[in-house]
Amino acid sequence: MQRESELKKWFHTCYPQQEFVLSFAAADADFRRYFRATFTDDRTVICMDAPPDKMSILPYIKVQKLFQALNVPEIYHLDTQQGFMALEDFGNTPYLAALQQDKRAEVHKVLLLEAIDELIKLQLSSQPDQLPLYDEAVLKREMQLFPEWYVQKELGLSLTEKQQQLWQQTVNNILPVILSQPLVYVHRDFIVRNIMLTRDRPGILDFQDALYGPITYDLVSLLRDAFIEWDEEFILDIVIRYWEKAIAAGLPVRTDFDQFYRDFEWMGVQRHLKVAGIFARLYYRDGKDKYRGEIHRFLKYLRKTSRRYGELRPLLQLITELIGSEEVQTGYTF
Repeated sequence: MQRESELKKWFHTCYPQQEFVLSFAAADADFRRYFRATFTDDRTVICMDAPPDKMSILPYIKVQKLFQALNVPEIYHLDTQQGFMALEDFGNTPYLAALQQDKRAEVHKVLLLEAIDELIKLQLSSQPDQLPLYDEAVLKREMQLFPEWYVQKELGLSLTEKQQQLWQQTVNNILPVILSQPLVYVHRDFIVRNIMLTRDRPGILDFQDALYGPITYDLVSLLRDAFIEWDEEFILDIVIRYWEKAIAAGLPVRTDFDQFYRDFEWMGVQRHLKVAGIFARLYYRDGKDKYRGEIHRFLKYLRKTSRRYGELRPLLQLITELIGSEEVQTGYTF
């Protein structure tokens, strides 16, 4: 309540002699919270509260300037010391809500292709040396969240010596494929909860953790989501459409689609391992249970992909030993 009171006081200084009502709008998986200020003339502004003892808003400000190719919120006012920002309001309808409300495949395809058009604009605007590199150290650190938080905390297990070897084989097999991908700006959380349905073009949120890294990462984030799932045929169709658009735009994707799809899937393995660990950490370290129930979906993704590639069999064996097997489901092999 104290932070909310301080935010309201600060906001009054930004908009003196203007009456408004402040209401809770959303909260992130980290420490950020968002409030909506509604003025008497029905104008609205989003207020970000990022406690400065927990995080800095400076990365958000930097990335917002770099991501001008996207429809990102305009910053109206900011206070870096207090961790407050007044931002453009993109409304109340994230893609996730729109997709859940209208389940027709043709509607989902239209919305996802609009998001992909935005992603391509972002990737085309990429410049080296503007963002930290999504390098091997970062990728390995993220993957390590799986044994550290999912295996040890969620399952209450420690990897045996044999299982540690399977894990190391997995890491050693995946990283060279990922690190060979072309580099672009990576949003890092390009998911349907962070894409807003607006009048003209999708609005993009939550980009402050962006890096310069593998070109397939954001596409994986969009299509292998925690809260909504599509069948393999639908995803393959969307990936092909991205690939065709990317080639036409001059992006440096693989010219052989089979190789590109392998890049997409193996990048997904890295991300699925990371997210499973993050969701477990949110519960066991931070006391947030909103995401814990969705870990199973990422394990499902991991099983499907590791069955398709011989080099990923160590991961399939490890997952089977840790949590058992499921009925083999058909898919596409490349």
